[in-house]
Amino acid sequence: MNDARPGSLLAQPLQRPSAGRAAACIGLFLLGAVVGLAGTLVQPAWFPGGLLLALAGAAGLFLGGAHATGGRAGAVAPAAGWIVAVVLLTTARPEGDFLFGAGGGSYLFLLGGMALAVICATLGSGRQPGGGSARLDK
Repeated sequence: MNDARPGSLLAQPLQRPSAGRAAACIGLFLLGAVVGLAGTLVQPAWFPGGLLLALAGAAGLFLGGAHATGGRAGAVAPAAGWIVAVVLLTTARPEGDFLFGAGGGSYLFLLGGMALAVICATLGSGRQPGGGSARLDK
């Protein structure tokens, strides 16, 4: 059975991403780190509103990246940048300075942002193979 139709996306050979797609993912990674840093500074300043603003900005970036690139990699790249930046900012310096207090808002920001990253990466539209519909014509 040799059909001219493409098979499942999992059966297709792996290909390197184009230079533009790789540059977009690197840019989204860096933008995710910037949004993580901004959210770290905003969320304790205006507690309920700052937390919601920081999480809404992160979710917007994750979903926007998925729609801009047309795949899940566009949501995973800024989410990875966000997580790296936020985790690095949670560590205390030798002088005793820190950006995250031991309050409930900080934990909501950390866990809520990670949950949003997983949700947005899951909801991001995956690449679909080109071809006709699977439904039969009547």
